[in-house]
Amino acid sequence: MGNILEIKDLKKSYWDLEVLKWVNLEVKEGDFFALLGHNWAGKTTTIGIMTSLVNKTSGTVKIWGISIDDDFSAARKLIWVVPQEFNFDAFAKVKDICLFSAWYYGVEKDEAKKRVELYLTKLGLWDKRDVKAKELSGGMKRRLMIARALMHEPKILVLDEPTAWVDVELRKTMWDFIGELNDQGTTIILTTHYLEEVEQLCKNVAILSGGLIVKNSPVKALLKTLNQEVFVLDLKDSLKEIPERFKQYSPVLVDEHTLEVTVLASESLNHIFEVLSEKNVEVLSMRNKSNRMEQLFLSLAPKT
Repeated sequence: MGNILEIKDLKKSYWDLEVLKWVNLEVKEGDFFALLGHNWAGKTTTIGIMTSLVNKTSGTVKIWGISIDDDFSAARKLIWVVPQEFNFDAFAKVKDICLFSAWYYGVEKDEAKKRVELYLTKLGLWDKRDVKAKELSGGMKRRLMIARALMHEPKILVLDEPTAWVDVELRKTMWDFIGELNDQGTTIILTTHYLEEVEQLCKNVAILSGGLIVKNSPVKALLKTLNQEVFVLDLKDSLKEIPERFKQYSPVLVDEHTLEVTVLASESLNHIFEVLSEKNVEVLSMRNKSNRMEQLFLSLAPKT
């Protein structure tokens, strides 16, 4: 598949402040792409330029081969941004918010009604269709934003912190729905502070820092660059002291039933289990101490 988004030599300055210094980025059609960065790294500015909410200083942006400078109207129809802030009429009914969006983009009336029912149902909002938006919970409002965005079925859906302030159960439901959209061909660009979402969902990732892209890589390839991981072992049996043969793993005995070990990427976990088995200690569960993507993000784009 070809590129659905091409950004070349993009710069943005506010007087003497360079927000974007030299951004080059390509996103393939059908990709699930993560755009990461700390606050003020340039993510929001980049997205704003893509959708003409922000005027660029220089550079080019093409959406499906259409330059935003040559035919912004055509390019804009191909992309929708779901922002963090709720920006619909709080006194309008849920179904009307979606219908108005569909009609604005020229979707035929009967087709618009079908899409309203389809996406509100998929997002668990169909039973709230006649409720005013102001009466919805925060998580429901977040889902309404996504449903409205899908009314004209854009080629690119940009999700800016879509699961912020959403509980764990609803976050999982939204992950599943967004993943299904991507499987059906919608290109997704995601910004998030929940870095486990990137590891679970995304195929490729770019990291912005100080107005520059400091890393652009497939997620799997990036994770392979981690040379060590810290694992937490939950033990069924008490462990009074750390076995001598564990010293190579920089072990930490948090308590008698919790052991932390640091394992190099080249090492196997089998040795750890063998030693514990010799001590008649059974492992109930094992987990990463911290998210692997978070470790990489902090190493590539440290806070200043």
